[in-house]
This record gives sequence, structure tokens and C-alpha cells, in this order.
Amino acid sequence: MVRGFRFAGIGGLMLALFAVPLRAQEVAAQAPNSASPVALTLKRAIELALQNSRDIQVAKIGARVADHAAQTTKAQFMPNLYAGSGAGYTYGIPETPGGRAPAVFSVTYTEQVFNEPLRGRAKELEEQSNAQKIVLEDVRNSVITRTAMAYLELGKVRHSLELLRTERESAEKILQVTQERQGEGFELPMEVTKAQLTKAQVVQRILQLEAREDELEVFLRYQLGFSDTQALEVTPEELPGEAEQEGDNLVALALTNNTGLQLAQSDVRGKEFRLKGEKRGNLPTLELVSIYSLLAKFNNYSEFFNHFQRNNFNAGIQMQVPIFSAPIRANIGLAQINLDAAKASFLNKKAEVSAEVRQKTRKVREMEAAKEVARLELQLAQQSVAVLQAQFAEGKLNLREVEKAHLDENEKWMAYLDANFQKQQAQLELLRTAGQLDKVWH
Repeated sequence: MVRGFRFAGIGGLMLALFAVPLRAQEVAAQAPNSASPVALTLKRAIELALQNSRDIQVAKIGARVADHAAQTTKAQFMPNLYAGSGAGYTYGIPETPGGRAPAVFSVTYTEQVFNEPLRGRAKELEEQSNAQKIVLEDVRNSVITRTAMAYLELGKVRHSLELLRTERESAEKILQVTQERQGEGFELPMEVTKAQLTKAQVVQRILQLEAREDELEVFLRYQLGFSDTQALEVTPEELPGEAEQEGDNLVALALTNNTGLQLAQSDVRGKEFRLKGEKRGNLPTLELVSIYSLLAKFNNYSEFFNHFQRNNFNAGIQMQVPIFSAPIRANIGLAQINLDAAKASFLNKKAEVSAEVRQKTRKVREMEAAKEVARLELQLAQQSVAVLQAQFAEGKLNLREVEKAHLDENEKWMAYLDANFQKQQAQLELLRTAGQLDKVWH
């Protein structure tokens, strides 16, 4: 029977979360042999999960896509040089569908200098690109939380299985003694049925926990990048004391570091950039333009123009002044509505995060109280077993009573393990909401 198990005091568990990622070759070289179990700490499990998470890889791709989308609009404010060549038959005045003279070779230079609506859209896209980096951080936090919960639960499940297998031995002894006493006429058949039911219930719980153990192992192997047959060893660990900060302090931290709130703030900034640009749509737009064309005589220029010049160059500024433009008012109205919606969403998210942090802080305290109750009940059960064992040694009790006490002790052990895990879950959820997962780990 497992005795004397103790959880370590709340200490420095999460000391170095974000390690420098290993190259693929180094990871492969360090991959453990699936024939032998690999011993994992919680810190190491999270490091491997961050290196191998496919969710993070997808989020990184999304961030790169957003970067390129922002650059496409911003590029119009940079120098753009185009070269082209073509030949065609002309009948009558030489011209192309674009209004320019047909050229054997041409070079065009353009650069936006002043275009406030376009600049506003570019800044909005740039802010959306920054938001994707916040999304990436949120995905990292999700990977950390799910990996930590799976790791801690696997440790709890395996310890519970040890206790249940000991319970099964005790239930078998109780059943055996009860059957013997029933055969001697000292017990009713109902007592045998009760003992059989107790044993069957223990077996059922063992099967349930074994299934849960398998689910957690499969999940962790996938998250950490191990093979399907790799055996894992985990150790019981506690979360650090920083997880129990005062609620007001965590609320202040959450208003700064919560990724959902940061995304809402980023959305407001982007919409403000867009509205500012649309409101300046009545201002002139300026664009640097330059064109060089090499013309050919076979397009009959000399027949329609007094002078033919083979090389032609033009450079200057193209300015457009809006006198009346219906789309400008419509664009301003749309941008204003989008900004109002973003601000309302931000305020709602701010209130939601504040309430969520306080609620989860209370839950952590409740789980701590439940853990203490479970610890005292376990201690009481252990003391009761010690008393009954002494009485059994003196011949004052039979074996069945002692084994029943052991069953009760094991039940209290599992209740304590469950209470401790529930507290750890509450701590992780609180830390993620407050945006403190990475800070606690260092």
C-alpha cells in the first residue's frame, strides 16, 4: 500500500519556460528511445510542447500572412519601377487602351507621396499584423495551459491507480473473510453481496482511470513530439506561490497583459487609423510619376504628328483634388461605425476580464480550502488506521475491520489528490486570464 506520500511545498516550479528552440536535427538526436521511459519534469514537458506544437506553427504562418498583407498596401508609398515592351499594328492615330502611345520599350516610375485614405488603410493593416502576434502569444499560452494540465492530471491519475490497486487487494481480502464467515454462519448473504459490490466498484474505477491515463499519454506524446509507443514518467509537482496573488493585483496585471484585451485594444487602434485616413479623404493626393518611352516609326507617328521623336521622357507630380466624391462620406460613416463597435467590444472585454479574474481568484481560494479539508480528512483516516492496526495486533479486531479502514484511507487519499488537482487547474486558469503564465515560469 502506498503510504507517506507528500506534496512538496509551493516553490519555484516554473523557472524557465521559454527555452531557445532546438533545431529539428537536435530534437531528433535527443529523442528518447521508446523502449525505455523518458522522465519528464513539468518545465521540460512545456519546453517540448512549445517546440513541437502544430498550433503554434499555424499561428506563426498566420502572423507572416498578416505581415505580407500589410506590406502590400504600404509598398505603394515606396518607389515602384516597371519596365515593359510590346509591338502592335496601328491604323490611324497610334494609341493604346490605356491612352498612352504605343512603345517598343517603356519604363514607368510611381510613388505615392500623399494619400491619406490609403495611408489609413495601410496603418490599419499594420495594426492587424501586430494583432496576429498577440494571437500567437495566446496560442502559446493555450499550449502551456493544456500541457501543464495534462501533465499534472497524469501524475494524479497514476497515483490514484496505485491506491485503487491497493484497494482491490483490500476488497479481495474483505470478500474472502466475509465469504468464510458466511460459510460458518456468522454473516448473512447480503454482506457477501456488499463485499462483492465493493470489489466490483473498485475494478470499475480502475478501468476508468486506466482509460483516462491512456488518453493523457496519447495527448502528451502528440504535444511533445514523441512516438506513439514512447513511455512517459511524470512526477507530482506544485505550482508556484505567485499563482495566489491578491485579486486586485491580478486585475491590474490582467488589464495590461490579457491577450483577449490586447486584441480588443489593437482592433480599436486599427479602426482609429482607418477613420483618421477616411476623414482626410477631401485632401489632395500627390503621386510621383515618371515615364520613359522608346517609340518606333512603323506606328506611323510621322503621318499624324509634325515631329517624331524616338526617345521620350516625362517626370512630375500627379495631383488630384476631390471636389465632390460621394464615396468619401460613405467611407467615413462606415469607418466611424466600425470604430464605435470596436470601442464597445473593448469596454465589454475589459469588464469581462476584470470580473473573470476576481471570480477565478475566489475559485482558487475555495479550492485551497477544499484541499485543506481533504488533507485533514486524510490525516484523520491515517490516524484511525494506526489505532485499528494497534488493536488488531492486540487481537481486539479482525482483519476485515482493518482492511475497511485501509479502504477508507485510500478513498481519502484520492479525494486529496482530486482536490489538489482542482486547485492547480484553477491556478492555471487564473494565471492565463491574468497574462502571467510566462512570468511565473521564469
